Amino acid sequence: MLGHRPGTGTEDHDVITAQNDEGSPLLTGYRPSSRASDYMRPGSSQVSLRERPVRSTSSARRRRQQQQPAHTHVARFSPRWWQRRIRYYVPIIGWLPKCSAGSLATDIKAGFMVACLLIPQALSYSSLTHLPPAYGLYTALVPALVYGMLGTSRHLSMGPEALVSVLTGTLVKGQLKHLYAAYSPNTPPDDAVDDFSAAVASAVALASGLCTFALGMFRFGFLDSMISESSLRGFISGAAIVVLIGQTRIVLGLPASNSVHSSPWNDLCHMLSHLDQVHVATAAISLGSLAFLRLLRFVKRQFRSALWLQGIPDTLVVIILTTLISWAVQLGKDYNVAVFGSVDGDLPRFSIPRVPAYVDSKDIVSSAITITMIGVVESVIVAREYASRNHYAVSSNRELVALGVSNIVGSAFGSYPAFGSLSRSKLNDRAKATSQLSGIVAATLVLVSLLGLLPYLYHLPLGVLAAIIVDAVVSLLSATPHAITFLFKVRAWSDLFLLLFICACSVVSSVETGILLAVVISLIMVIKRSNMPRIKLLGRSTENGYEFCPIDGVVPSSGASRRQSFSSDESEFDRSHDEAEDGSEEYDTQVQHVEGVLIVRIDESLYFANAGQLHARLNRLELYGDMRVHPSEDPRMKPTRAVVFDLIGMPDIDGSALEILLNIVREYSRRQVRVAFVRVCDSVRGRFEKSGMARAGGEYDFNDITAALNHLERELTISVSP
Repeated sequence: MLGHRPGTGTEDHDVITAQNDEGSPLLTGYRPSSRASDYMRPGSSQVSLRERPVRSTSSARRRRQQQQPAHTHVARFSPRWWQRRIRYYVPIIGWLPKCSAGSLATDIKAGFMVACLLIPQALSYSSLTHLPPAYGLYTALVPALVYGMLGTSRHLSMGPEALVSVLTGTLVKGQLKHLYAAYSPNTPPDDAVDDFSAAVASAVALASGLCTFALGMFRFGFLDSMISESSLRGFISGAAIVVLIGQTRIVLGLPASNSVHSSPWNDLCHMLSHLDQVHVATAAISLGSLAFLRLLRFVKRQFRSALWLQGIPDTLVVIILTTLISWAVQLGKDYNVAVFGSVDGDLPRFSIPRVPAYVDSKDIVSSAITITMIGVVESVIVAREYASRNHYAVSSNRELVALGVSNIVGSAFGSYPAFGSLSRSKLNDRAKATSQLSGIVAATLVLVSLLGLLPYLYHLPLGVLAAIIVDAVVSLLSATPHAITFLFKVRAWSDLFLLLFICACSVVSSVETGILLAVVISLIMVIKRSNMPRIKLLGRSTENGYEFCPIDGVVPSSGASRRQSFSSDESEFDRSHDEAEDGSEEYDTQVQHVEGVLIVRIDESLYFANAGQLHARLNRLELYGDMRVHPSEDPRMKPTRAVVFDLIGMPDIDGSALEILLNIVREYSRRQVRVAFVRVCDSVRGRFEKSGMARAGGEYDFNDITAALNHLERELTISVSP
């Protein structure tokens, strides 16, 4: 489900792929200049990637700023500056006026397709939270509308999500024991149970929204990289197995456990001990629905060219067919099958969430932190993945703010925590959505269904909703075998052990135990290492054409490379910038960009946390040549045709980071950008060979940068000589 992390950002202006003021992608691969003279060296018949001198002095920096074209330099707090910033932080102001008739029709179609999956999922996932089905629709309605206005991802589908629903349901189920204890020795009425559960869910949605909003406002967008890929995959697999255990009982029509609070392992033992009580009619309609879903998915994969077949909303079809069958043969009345029944379909009412009586606020806060961690990681990764595929910009911090505000507003209208869904986002991308309007359309259709659909679902068997959930969690587990195989192949034993250990703890103990272990172990690993990748953009020295040094540093007269480090934090940059202007640091040495070739030196080992930042930083360097440039400014670099990684300072790479690096190389290959690695140590070379780096498009048999550039000169028919 979360196979890789394509470009993790660290601050409010993190960029995955750039776009211009009109929203069109800037980097979709290399496009040659229309003027051949732009790339011709005097006296040469070969196309050249020209070298642009960059002075490492404060006076040179001021001269470059004065010589920049007017359209790349906007005065601070000017009307155009405010226009850019408002459009950047409130995306709907930017994309809504640009919607054309064609894109509007496409987004409406995409919204309809997403709604056909969103509505059944909302009804199904509400059972995971121990809430009435209407609250699942509330969660699919209000947060999705708010996110459509503030979110930066065009494809992320906001609403109820399986893992978040499980965590919310675990909290609700745990707090119900206090309600039952208050009514003891009697049993609380159903209305009291529903109101109590809804109050707990709304309170945790508010707390989760506040946590997420605070993370975005304080620029903690990098935190989604703090859980290792192995830990996250282990937790997702364990949580999926827990859901599978609970929903299999409903699919088979088995009686529920008498214990209000029991572990997943106990639930599994209870289910296995009562297999002789399987309800045949419930199992038949539920397993038949599950088989139909899997069969239809298989047929779709076999006939991908049949567009009419791909457009069939399989989940919605199953709900309609089983409801009609149940109504025709009276499954609920004649065969004693549990059905959907009468559900109040009123619109959500505004109410400020409050922690109900008998509930400890500490439980709400701790669960909110857990839900935030999982929801944020999944949502931001999905948003980045589809932004990278479709070449537009997303910011992790703005995503956090949008997710937080969506949950804060949604909690006042009865929703439980809502985050992005991979399955619905994948469908949105397949439907060619062009803007966030598709999500707003889907939410509007949820509103329509809330007003008029629920009465028609009276005869829907509850086992069918459980079968839909089983189908979804099976998809969550589909990536686990590949992850285990990959970690075993590259001999990442610690990552493999972590995955299996956390998965087992989630199943045997509880979902909370699994996520707690994942977070604690990952944080310990992060504390042990640095989470920021130390990378430098290199250029050619004018004093020695075969020596390369950082663009933001110098080459002293002794020939040794002296580097000046700049923090991505604006205050650090301002401090170093002021020191340079005061004349405390003046250098006369020139460094030259090799335009069209991105030469990057990695000065540390790559692992799961810092490798997640690598893609975003490479894109920033590729666009601006400087990490300090705000992404709302115009790109300053020529299109990149090749990337050279100098790994002299990278002694090791773990399994998660290697998978991320492989995806980066594959992305460059899809854009027809050549990738070369130089000065690769033996341990890293061994993992490159086992992982198939060469097949992905990365070449790593070069002893120095000059050899790699000479090879690129022959392969691309360009000149990179000094």
